[in-house]
Amino acid sequence: LSVMEGDSVTLNTDVTKKNDDYILWKFGAETSLIAQISKEDGIFSTYNDVPDGRFRDRLKLDDQTGSLTITNITTEHTGLYKLQISGVNLASKTFSVSVYAPLPIPVISRDCSSSSSSYCSLVCSVVNVGHVTLSWYKGSSLLSSISVSDLSISLSLPLEVEYQDKNSYSCVLNNPISNQTQHLDITQLCHTCSGTAALILVIIY
Repeated sequence: LSVMEGDSVTLNTDVTKKNDDYILWKFGAETSLIAQISKEDGIFSTYNDVPDGRFRDRLKLDDQTGSLTITNITTEHTGLYKLQISGVNLASKTFSVSVYAPLPIPVISRDCSSSSSSYCSLVCSVVNVGHVTLSWYKGSSLLSSISVSDLSISLSLPLEVEYQDKNSYSCVLNNPISNQTQHLDITQLCHTCSGTAALILVIIY
């Protein structure tokens, strides 16, 4: 399951009625208990303080099916959720939940150190992103891309275009559920770099 940060996600038991089932919900590699239902023992509880209090005020149990809802989800809730049912219904399921932060808009800037008299060198960059792909497109054709699976990293991708190029270019940042696009304005960015033009003073005596 892939969701955006701030959304809610429901993990379904696929049980139509709770009956006399004993239901456990566990999270993470440590299989920390986060919710429990036992009609026989009179237990209907969510454990919001484990692990690390990250589930506080975010867990809701369906009193009929035992399905678990996580509200206002954050990237801290990415991981494996394990369901165990015993009693009338016998089942075991594992849910893999991936939570993605909102994407920033890529920034396109001029790279004066690499520009020549024939080509304008550009860089598309983003900061503090993870699990994303950064790409340059010419029209609808992919020119280049770079991907990262780490968290909170900075990415940059270069592009060279001719000064008089009339094609449409765009830089796109995307993850599995969303994308952000920045379009290139060659006439605005590909001008003389500040500090590279010589200033000539003619002094008339």
